[in-house]
Amino acid sequence: MKALVISETGKTSYVECPRPKFAPGEVLLRINRVGYCGTDLNTFRGLNPLVSYPRIPGHEIAAVIAEVTAGVPEQFKPGMITTVLPYTTCGKCTSCRSGRVNACRNNQTLGVQRDGAFTEFIAVPWQKLVRSEKLSLTEHALVEPLSVGFHAVERGRVGSADTVLLFGCGMIGLGAISGAALLHGARAIAVDVDDAKLALAKKAGAAETINSKTENLHEKLQELTNGNGPNVAIEAVGLPATFRAAVDEVCFAGRVVYIGYAKEPVSYETKFFVMKELDIVGSRNATMQNFADVITVLESGRYPVKETITRTVPFSEAGAALAEWAADPGRVTKIHVEI
Repeated sequence: MKALVISETGKTSYVECPRPKFAPGEVLLRINRVGYCGTDLNTFRGLNPLVSYPRIPGHEIAAVIAEVTAGVPEQFKPGMITTVLPYTTCGKCTSCRSGRVNACRNNQTLGVQRDGAFTEFIAVPWQKLVRSEKLSLTEHALVEPLSVGFHAVERGRVGSADTVLLFGCGMIGLGAISGAALLHGARAIAVDVDDAKLALAKKAGAAETINSKTENLHEKLQELTNGNGPNVAIEAVGLPATFRAAVDEVCFAGRVVYIGYAKEPVSYETKFFVMKELDIVGSRNATMQNFADVITVLESGRYPVKETITRTVPFSEAGAALAEWAADPGRVTKIHVEI
């Protein structure tokens, strides 16, 4: 079978590899559609420290069950559409023992620490399957990236009475916006420097938007929150400026959630940590419950699926599409590849 491989920084190729063998309790999936993640982009650009080359990317999956083995529950049958929870759990580290398996110290995500889904078939344990009878293949492929934002909302303990500030309207930020607004009924304020992304954020559930390049962020937030600041600030950009702004702008006794990775050290005015008595937390990956919550929102029809997908390309153009994204990353929200 054919697979797309990132062979080294800036280079992709198609290779032939054997069809996967699968053990009892596993299912063989025929991959139909895969979304490119920012992680895949960083792997291509040589900026992902978790990756060794060559690597088959891909963990945003829509697939059809091809075969099942002994031990797989009868509810999973060949021909069914599914997505996949792409993370592993060791069951032994402190995260796993505390029930926070999404932050497993020894996690190996498909397409990152191990080969992923940009190929024709993969084998996975049945416990990793998440599916909906109502969703299309396209929608199944959006579940994982949206769930990362939903998990950040969970980490921020967002409720319907909260005003939530979201930095960044890329795919993960859109997940946080829709998780806050569409799942929990919170008021979401989206911040970005791109008006097109802000317009999409509105469709994803944002009540207000702020272009921090053309508007004064602090003054606008003070105006929108009666001088208090938002209850929760979620950072999904990964810049020192937005890391600091989350702390600066959140209200007293507020919550700050970091999803993004800053590419350089961040200097803080740490007095705000104490003066505001902030809860500052990280957010990593997602859980089965986050997947289920995303499916609930997608099944409601309120999330703008069509507008989120910038391009859909055939497998033969997957390498070229990744290179084009790397050359102009700001123009892309989501690329889907049909395999």
